[in-house]
Amino acid sequence: MITQTLFRAVTPARRTLSCAVILAAALAACLPAAADTIVDAEGRRVEVTDRSRIVSIGGAVTEILFALGLADQVIAVDTTSTYPAAAQAKPDVGYMRALSSEGVLSLGPSLILAVKGSGPKDVVDVLATASVPMVMIPDEPTAAGVGAKIRAVAAAAGVPEKGEELAKAVEADLKTVTDAVGKAGAQHSAAFVLSMANGAPLLAGDHTSAAGMFALAGLRNAFAFDGFKPASPEAIVEAAPAIIVTMGRGGHDATDAIRQNPAFATTPAVKDGRILAFDGAYLLNFGPRTAEAARELAMTVYPELAIPPLARHPWTETAAAAKP
Repeated sequence: MITQTLFRAVTPARRTLSCAVILAAALAACLPAAADTIVDAEGRRVEVTDRSRIVSIGGAVTEILFALGLADQVIAVDTTSTYPAAAQAKPDVGYMRALSSEGVLSLGPSLILAVKGSGPKDVVDVLATASVPMVMIPDEPTAAGVGAKIRAVAAAAGVPEKGEELAKAVEADLKTVTDAVGKAGAQHSAAFVLSMANGAPLLAGDHTSAAGMFALAGLRNAFAFDGFKPASPEAIVEAAPAIIVTMGRGGHDATDAIRQNPAFATTPAVKDGRILAFDGAYLLNFGPRTAEAARELAMTVYPELAIPPLARHPWTETAAAAKP
């Protein structure tokens, strides 16, 4: 009898508590998610609440999102997002420097992540003032810049702890490469040929991703102008690069055009057969695979260097290789 009385006395209280818990949960579900304030590469303060539908603009941004395990949240990418292969199955919003605001917003994203330098400017301005938050991601082609880029993407995507883990792993690999490259002694001079359209070479100068990769691999850029610019035959002959690097894969590259160019034909690189073709995204994205690309380039140029093998990671592959 005592037990029954106690049971009857406690049951209404429990029911009241249960109802309160259910009501609180229902109210919480109706409230908007708490916003995270992200300071992006342009210094803008962006409020992010929903990461369920991400448009990723920039090959490295996409690589990072996939490496963080967020592939299912990526609903579209740009044409520079060629790795991993699964990214190519996503809807394409166009080239990162020739975006359309309608093309991006029509997909119904909840968040836009775009690498700095995306454009054109008027389209980026429209996207930045749209109701969908857009976070610009830094793009500094250095070892430190890779870590900063990974952390920025992870913070915007709401997984800063995973970002820190990924950044530290990539930074450790980069240190392994740069420590070994520092023992190379004299640096070879190198030229990066972006294209040979109509036989006119477009080369990389300072403050470019190619120059950044040369620095990681222990190469000296033979051209000191700023950015990507055409080079005259006289400038090429005078620069006399010992190594020429270009983009391409599986024979689809500019190596034949470079060999046949009269100015390049005078250089040690062509005379010694040292024209190297790399997959462009692998070499220049400055994302999770940058340490592998730098190691591969350095070992191709300096075969005498003993660069330790890098740790195996889910986000790397060995398919991209230099082609003499």
